[in-house]
Amino acid sequence: MDEQQRGTGPVRVLIVDDHPLFREGLKAALQSADGIEVVGEAETVAAVPGAVAECLPDVVVLDLSLPDGSGLEAARRLAEQTPTAPVLMLTMADDDGSLLAALQAGARGYLVKGAGRDEVLHAVRTVAAGGAVFGSEIAVRITSLLAGTKLREAGQLFPSLTAREAEVLNLVARGLDNRKIARELVVAEKTVRNHVTHIFEKLHVATRAEAVARARDMGLGDD
Repeated sequence: MDEQQRGTGPVRVLIVDDHPLFREGLKAALQSADGIEVVGEAETVAAVPGAVAECLPDVVVLDLSLPDGSGLEAARRLAEQTPTAPVLMLTMADDDGSLLAALQAGARGYLVKGAGRDEVLHAVRTVAAGGAVFGSEIAVRITSLLAGTKLREAGQLFPSLTAREAEVLNLVARGLDNRKIARELVVAEKTVRNHVTHIFEKLHVATRAEAVARARDMGLGDD
């Protein structure tokens, strides 16, 4: 049915992930199904625009955590510049903050790595046909995330962070450097650096600017 709706043959998929073994496994799973063709692979955010231009995919299967930055940035660029190549996030991150940020970045689907083959195939076909799809364990959280006023507490937005890490993230989003944050919290600057490192790891970002962008997307840092 999906192919009939599209009327253009197989669903063309670009895989963006920096783990070769995962890419190979995903590629094998996708190409074992009728009507799906993996037309390209990429490992970094920087490589995505060129790969999309070259491969002309119908769907970009994108990891959130990439060596040179966040897949969210790649998703935002694609939503703005190449809306004909919708994004399906396939990532290890299953926290509410990452999910909401992916939705705001324009992702049309969100699955957690470990999803079954049939679920991934269904997601690829649905996104290619113009629909939106989310893993069963994620879909139940979307309504509460998007309903009502925007959540403001960093601990609610990023539940993977400790209370202190959430506090540090809010100060980072307000533009404070590590020295000023240390003075604000009355702790050693080294302690702040350690918190910032853990925040980067948990939010799957590589730079302070990306962490600030994630935080501000959620309304933090402007108080």
